[in-house]
Amino acid sequence: MTRKKKTRRVGSEGPAQYVDKNQNEQDRIARMLKKQKKRKGKKAGSRHSEESKTQTRRSGGNKDPRIGSKKPIPLGTDAVKPKQPKLTPEQELAKLEQDPQLNVLLDRIENGEKLGSGLQAYVDEKLDRIEVLMDKLGLLNDYDTDEDDLLAKFEQQDD
Repeated sequence: MTRKKKTRRVGSEGPAQYVDKNQNEQDRIARMLKKQKKRKGKKAGSRHSEESKTQTRRSGGNKDPRIGSKKPIPLGTDAVKPKQPKLTPEQELAKLEQDPQLNVLLDRIENGEKLGSGLQAYVDEKLDRIEVLMDKLGLLNDYDTDEDDLLAKFEQQDD
């Protein structure tokens, strides 16, 4: 009998491959589910491991860093409000002057009607904000008192 030397060359049939005829994804999943159904009860040694979990919870230390924040997360689309860009004082003043609800309430006050406490508070708040904005922009009529002072000084100088 002649002896053949082994070579590294691949033969005419190619390398031998093991093929499991029934190994497709569904069969594999079915086998996994069947194994899980067979298992009943708790894992071996579970009575010992549960006690250690409860002891760590009681003792305030040894917190797991993987546990996240307890801060509540708002759910739903209406819970998230997009931030409005800050308005400049000029833009905010223009917006307040064009407020239709405020204009209607001011017209009612001019006609002599009395508003309820809620509406009156709303009007007062908006008017105070308008006054603050006009003061920031230098649009308030404080120059009347300055003119009176200057006029009085001028008249005293003539005497």
